[in-house]
Order: sequence, then C-alpha cells, then structure tokens
Amino acid sequence: MTGKSQLGDFLQARRSQLRPEDVGVPTYGERRRVPGLRREELALLAGVSASYYTRLEQGQSLSASPEVLDAIAGALRLDDSERRYLHDLVRADRHRTQGRRAAPERVTEATAQLLDVLEDVPAIVLGRRSDVLAWNRLGHALFAGHLDRGAPDLAGQRPNMARLVFLDCHTRDLYADWPSKARAVVGNLRVVAAQHPQDTALHALLGELSAKSAEFSSMWADHRVKECTVATYEMRHPLIGPLTVIQQTMNHGPGPNTVVATTEAGSPSRAALALLAQTITQDTTTADRARRGRRAGTA
Repeated sequence: MTGKSQLGDFLQARRSQLRPEDVGVPTYGERRRVPGLRREELALLAGVSASYYTRLEQGQSLSASPEVLDAIAGALRLDDSERRYLHDLVRADRHRTQGRRAAPERVTEATAQLLDVLEDVPAIVLGRRSDVLAWNRLGHALFAGHLDRGAPDLAGQRPNMARLVFLDCHTRDLYADWPSKARAVVGNLRVVAAQHPQDTALHALLGELSAKSAEFSSMWADHRVKECTVATYEMRHPLIGPLTVIQQTMNHGPGPNTVVATTEAGSPSRAALALLAQTITQDTTTADRARRGRRAGTA
C-alpha cells in the first residue's frame, strides 16, 4: 500500500469509471475492449501529453505541479475531497520514507470535558484509524452497547469502528442501509491512508479488513474517496428500535475527532434516544444497588 501504487491505482480506477459520452469524447460507434476513457483521451482533456500522463499513472513521475494535478482532477471530474486526496497521494509519493509506528493517540482534557457536557447526546472520540479513544454513556449505548464500556481505556483492546462495521454482526445490524455506512468508512480510510502513508498500524488494519471481508476488499478496490463529516443514517437499535440520526464529525485539528449523533427536535427518534438514556440510567442504578447489597452481605 505505497503511495506510488495508490496513485496509479486511483488514476486508473477513476479513468475507467468515466464513459466517453460523459465527457464529450466521440467514439464514432467503435467497440471498446475495456470500459472508460483511454489514457490519451484523459491526457487530452487535462491538457498534458499522453506520455507524461502515462508516467504519472505508472508512478514514474514525481514532478507533477499542483496546476497539472488540478487539470487532471478536472478531467476526471473529481469532487473537492477526491481532489485533495489526489494531491495527498502525490505529496506522499515525493516524501516517502520507511514505515514507522505512530505515536499513541490520547484524549485531551478539553475533549474529555466536552464528552461530559454532551451527556444527553451520543458522542464518541475516534483516532485517525477509527479506534475508539473514548465515549460518553449514551455514545457507548447507541453505537456499541454490547461491548465493555471501559474498553477504550485499554490501549490494546480499544474497539475500532471500521472493524466493527465490517466484522461485527451487532454493528452491521445497527444500520438499515449498511452498504452506505460501509462505503463512508472505506472512503474516510482512503483519505487517512493518503495523509499518513507511513502509518504501519493503519496498513495492518487495512490488510486485516481486506483479508477478512470480501465486501471491504471490493469497496477498497473501487477507490472512492469520502470525508465523513455529516451523514444521516437510519438505525435499528436492539433496545429502542428504529431511529434516524445525523452523525457529525467535529474536527479539532490534527488530533482525534469527536463524532456526535443528533436527532430532530420533537421527533420519534429524539424520544427513542431519551428512552435509551433512561434505560441505561436505570441499569446503572440497579447495578449500583446490587454492588452495595453484596458489600453489606460481606460486612
């Protein structure tokens, strides 16, 4: 998963997904052996030579200027996220170094306080590889109530949301439109992989998911790029039933992100979240009473 192979694979995949008629390239009724645009057609649209574009697609040119990359992005009809991804791939190719283990990710005091303030809103803190670094009570109950609430505090046992989406039956059943959630996860991982090409733990995660999930492998090969910022999901929670949430990613700079799930005021989904909060409060109270009873019995 080097920057070089990712760049060539990305360009080739996106070129193959463009039909000549989509971009006004005449075919004169000829039958093509492969779908999509030819390299020379894409080069013509971008205003570069076919030989130069071929070298770029083969990962043999590291000198592409931002202007040339923007021209190629325009020819490929990339959106803003995909355009940034293309620049990241070329930048990673120029500055490629040996893979290294990234520094441990931690939750800052400010983020911990934010989780406490958001006690009525499901919230989780995710590292760049989608490791769960922290969650509040409602975030744990909504997204992964079947897991130990203290799991994020143990670095070696932290849940990983990408792994849960593809390999955990509970999380898979949680989303009514699971493919949409899965594609969002894959698209976000592509963005991160381009920004951190030397992150060995990230590449290990990608390798694990590719080996264990044919669906992940297929989606990864599609080279779709998507920054997960705001998305609406229909969820089917085992305790409170169906609800619709908007998952929003709150970015605090280069560090971990906080993901919150909000619901429309006065909606059945808002009532369902209130019921979930009430349920976990009752469960906590019952557990506390049981612990006090056991202590009294042994006194």
